[in-house]
Amino acid sequence: MDFGLVIAAYASATPTLVVPAMGWLGWVLIVLGIIVAILVALYFVGTKLQKKQMAQKEQLAQMAQTVSMIIIDKKKMRMSQANLPKAVMEQTPKRFHRTKLPFVKAKIGPQIVTLICDQSIFDSVPVKKEVKAVISGIYLTQIKSVRGGAVASPDKNKKKSK
Repeated sequence: MDFGLVIAAYASATPTLVVPAMGWLGWVLIVLGIIVAILVALYFVGTKLQKKQMAQKEQLAQMAQTVSMIIIDKKKMRMSQANLPKAVMEQTPKRFHRTKLPFVKAKIGPQIVTLICDQSIFDSVPVKKEVKAVISGIYLTQIKSVRGGAVASPDKNKKKSK
């Protein structure tokens, strides 16, 4: 028996799958379906992150304390350069170790402390002045008053620099 003929006969008898060519409308529908799926996923992820952010803001508001302090220095630097306590460095995510954050060095009572400043008030923080500020842990959230003057808004500082 010749096996070559049997194999050739079997190979020609097997059905082949033929996919018809898809038109441009099919491709557009596939792309639109993918875009809709991505938008739905982003919506659910965004609402989850928004709830998490609201919980964090509530926690900051609960821990808020008004403190009188003297601002020594302010600058933007990396967390690794800011001389923060080791426990703080271990608790923060790794992605924040290399990003530049606004830091304020202040004297609270007899102690000199490095605080992370809120980005929205960083420009209005006066240097070498005594202020009453709201802090939550090591996070400076708000400046209530400045001794010997008023709290400068960030808009006024921007206008003066132009």
